[in-house]
Amino acid sequence: MTLTKKVIGGTVLFVFLLVVVLIVVIATFDLNRLKPAINQKVTAELHRPFAINGDLGVQWMRQPDQVGWRKWVPWPHLHAEDVVLGNPPDVPGDYTFRLTRAEASISPLALLDKKVYLPRITLVGPAGALKRLQNGKNNWTFNLANTSQSQQDTPPSAWSFQVDDIVFDQGQIDYLDAIAKADLHVTVNTLGRPVPFAELAGGSEQTRGKNSEKTQNYVFGWKITGKYNNQSFTGEGKIGGMLALRSSDRPFPLQADVHSGNTHVSLIGTLQDPLNLGGLDLRLKLAGDNLADLHGLTGVVLPDTPPYATDGHLLARFQEQGGNRFRYENFDGKIGQSDIHGTLEFLQRKPRPFLSGEVVSNQLRFADLGPLIGADSGTAGKEAKAKTQSVQPPDKVLPYAKFDTDKWNTMDADVTFSGKRIEHGKSLPISDLFTHLKLNDGELVLDPLRFGLARGTLNSTIRLAGNDKPMRGRADLHARGLQLKALFPDVDAMRSSMGQLNGDAQFTGTGNSVAALLGSSNGTLRILMNDGVISRNLMEIAGLNVGNYVVGKLFGDEPVRINCAAADLSLTNGLATPKLFVFDTENAVIHIDGNTNFATERLDLSINPDSKGVRIVTLRSPLYVRGTFKHPDAGVKPGPLITRGAAAVVLGAVLTPAAALLALISPSGGEQNQCGAILQQMKNAK
Repeated sequence: MTLTKKVIGGTVLFVFLLVVVLIVVIATFDLNRLKPAINQKVTAELHRPFAINGDLGVQWMRQPDQVGWRKWVPWPHLHAEDVVLGNPPDVPGDYTFRLTRAEASISPLALLDKKVYLPRITLVGPAGALKRLQNGKNNWTFNLANTSQSQQDTPPSAWSFQVDDIVFDQGQIDYLDAIAKADLHVTVNTLGRPVPFAELAGGSEQTRGKNSEKTQNYVFGWKITGKYNNQSFTGEGKIGGMLALRSSDRPFPLQADVHSGNTHVSLIGTLQDPLNLGGLDLRLKLAGDNLADLHGLTGVVLPDTPPYATDGHLLARFQEQGGNRFRYENFDGKIGQSDIHGTLEFLQRKPRPFLSGEVVSNQLRFADLGPLIGADSGTAGKEAKAKTQSVQPPDKVLPYAKFDTDKWNTMDADVTFSGKRIEHGKSLPISDLFTHLKLNDGELVLDPLRFGLARGTLNSTIRLAGNDKPMRGRADLHARGLQLKALFPDVDAMRSSMGQLNGDAQFTGTGNSVAALLGSSNGTLRILMNDGVISRNLMEIAGLNVGNYVVGKLFGDEPVRINCAAADLSLTNGLATPKLFVFDTENAVIHIDGNTNFATERLDLSINPDSKGVRIVTLRSPLYVRGTFKHPDAGVKPGPLITRGAAAVVLGAVLTPAAALLALISPSGGEQNQCGAILQQMKNAK
């Protein structure tokens, strides 16, 4: 054998022996000796404790799915037991994540191409304990070790990382949030078989989404229990596989059915490009006792309502320049006994989110608007009724339920609402409703708030400054062309009337309820009515027992024609005092004075008739109306009825000049209609 051959043979033998030694060393090396270094390195990088407390080992195994010569190449199969990732120093708790065991096989041949390839990662007993404190600190935000500017400028690594599948037997996630008042526990299990998305989504495009044919299968099922916003929270649903999260072109499937308190949320749809939060495309159903309860779940400020249910299409876009955008479009539903339809859009902009859109009701039950002002709609849920009853004094009529103004400055809004046809009692002939609601930095404006009423219109503007403590309110109301025969359709004698009612009211007040606003109100109220009829029957239809008594005492049971009625009232600190309050009837001129106190809900009115002839024969004294709004009392004042001459002297001495003229009305048979003079007086008083 030549020297060259000996050298070559020796070199080959040395390399072979070296490889054998390396294989033996690697195969027999105890990886547990590396645990301290690994634990220390990961702890330093994540700024929180990390530890592999159990065995760290490797087994060399051939892969049965390899073909050809590759099936003879052994792969290292790594395992680590009792892996714990702790919390950052300023968040108490034992751990953020922990695993009973983790396993993975690494392709050695892929390393030659600078690729770390793991066909499957198996997790045994994964558990998470997510926590957020009252100061906002949490344990799911990672503060990675700082890198220098030179490291940041370093080109991307030539190495790549690929995982084909992640499997686990059962996962547990606990979520404790002091801000959201949440204490939730989630259990995740694999389904017995992958469930196709279309199998649950149904056949409509709204349900399945536009790219449903690409949507991945459901792989995991989950259940949740606990409390959210201090209310019971339960639910269940399904999601896609873990590795499906990395696909940017195949939607990730979602399905959930959740109950929070009395609120029920059901959804099914997809998440696009999950790792980059591309967007949501869901069919969303909502139901509950009160729309206002959704604020705790969604952050959207909605009004108090009777029980509701909606079904619509939710689209979400998470990375737009103006902020995350949610669009609940083409929804249908009911609030109380009223139908609702429309589209709403919620933009999570700064400094406050913004809600916009349009809501329409084709058949609106007027009583369903009651909770907006703290009144019972008659269909409210148990909790809503209990809330109203708990704050409403038993002896009061005006609503005492408070407006929740603390939420108003958390969101801005620009929404229109139309009630095309209003269902109501015959005593309230409202035909339609339209309002344009704007909420800006805590100030709520309804401009206009318009009703179709008795073939006329009631047009108003309402402003409520929710940021003021107590709240300031202003109302401007204008009634035009209200037809008396439409206003009182059940009064036979009114059906031939051509009369109208017109009026204006402006007042301001402070307080966080309707009762408080009216109890502190300052302003004016002016009303003019001509060519009407008054009778006991009319009072009965209106439900005014005291009015029934008064009319009976004045006119008996027969209807009496009203030539003109006029009122000019001033409000000062909730006390309404008439400057002018008269009825010019065919039998007499009726003058009303006294006051109505909205702060105490008490009445103190005097009704003084001045006969136009001898038609009033039963009345011996003026009448009074006293007592409270809830329990009024009416009766005849003691003492004889004052004479016409004495009335003229008294009225001329202490009342306005217009009131003094009432005592000089010509006797029955030749009198002139007083509306012209009264209207002129009201104009002069403006």
